[in-house]
Amino acid sequence: MAAFAIVMMVCLVLIHGGQCKGLFNAAEALHKAKDAENGDVGPDVKAFNVLDYGAKPDGKTDSSINFRRTFEAACNFHGDAMMVIPEGEFLMGPVLFSGPCSNPSLLIIQVNGIVKAQSNMAYYRGGGDDDTDWITFQAIDGLIVSGRGTFHGQGSQVWGFNDCARKSNCVRLPATLKFIKVTDAMIRGIKSIDPKGFHIMISMSRNFRIFSVDLQAPGDSPNTDGIHMSKSDLVKISKTVIATGDDCVSMIHGSTNISIKKVICGPGHGFSIGSLGHYDDEADVSGIIVKNCSLRETDNGVRIKTYKTDSPSKASGIIFQDLIMTRVQNPIIIDQEYGNTKYSQPSKVRISDVHYINIRGTSASKVAVDLLCSASNPCQGIHLDNVNLQYAGPPNDDMPFSSNCRNARVAYHGYQSPPPCR
Repeated sequence: MAAFAIVMMVCLVLIHGGQCKGLFNAAEALHKAKDAENGDVGPDVKAFNVLDYGAKPDGKTDSSINFRRTFEAACNFHGDAMMVIPEGEFLMGPVLFSGPCSNPSLLIIQVNGIVKAQSNMAYYRGGGDDDTDWITFQAIDGLIVSGRGTFHGQGSQVWGFNDCARKSNCVRLPATLKFIKVTDAMIRGIKSIDPKGFHIMISMSRNFRIFSVDLQAPGDSPNTDGIHMSKSDLVKISKTVIATGDDCVSMIHGSTNISIKKVICGPGHGFSIGSLGHYDDEADVSGIIVKNCSLRETDNGVRIKTYKTDSPSKASGIIFQDLIMTRVQNPIIIDQEYGNTKYSQPSKVRISDVHYINIRGTSASKVAVDLLCSASNPCQGIHLDNVNLQYAGPPNDDMPFSSNCRNARVAYHGYQSPPPCR
């Protein structure tokens, strides 16, 4: 009885208005995701095919309402259900897939076709909860998105409207896939090409798994973060390839217990915590591990960045381990003066307990370790353990290969190249 009571309490805490579906079993969800890719889900799962609801696989007819009707039918079915997007090319404007759903187990979205976004920005009014995104999943407990299909954002036609390089209060362009208030979810196998904004955005969600996903955009595409998350807990990303124009993975305020393993990043801006200190009353960031990943010709390797504002928060319990850098511009960087030329006060974000373990490869700049911390909140507990980076930049640069530290309390262990800060 005690165990049952605990399960019920967890359900009451985690479920956003829906019924309890039991504790999330990641191994079982992965098995279902693999089966869903081939449609091998068994006779007990009812399939809801977008073709049966009027969607046209011709790449020309807008099928937004047909996709929404298919989702609503699957979501409201009082049994196990799978929404099917078959092979073919489907054109779609912004759509909100909103729960809670009535399914007793995880709702499956099988994606084996190509879903293309409307390129005209006039469509993007009312698609997501904040009127900016393309495909939004909201308030769903138990979700699988799996298949061999592709989401094509047609971002190249609108990237010219992005003015974030000139304006700090710019309006971001639509994310391809947004998940908000989604619990117990798995994304597997899909591909995202040329998003208008972020490839995948996760907010106010819990217990997320992302496996074997392929995210692609040109290295100069603006603000096309691969996976961007905020106010989310227990997110695991693995065996994924991210080549894009901004952060491969970005974790801002309220990101906790995040695991990133076996990810190939590049081109892009690397793995970033932040920017932090951007908003008032930001939730802390903690429990981040980036392990067994490789970065190829990225602007940054592993980065923590904060604004010079008076918004206080904490970033702690961070591990960067077993990483391979190939001609990375800034392999190890903490920047607590990020994008703040107009502000004079030091950052109020406290950074502590950060471990860099077994980082090796090549740096495209002479300063391979750059720790620029806050004057009023010096970085505490920074550990560099076996860092082996070699210079691979322009041969005519006479500067020494070095580290730069300011307001950082650093402990060194094992081999160090570049040499430690004085």
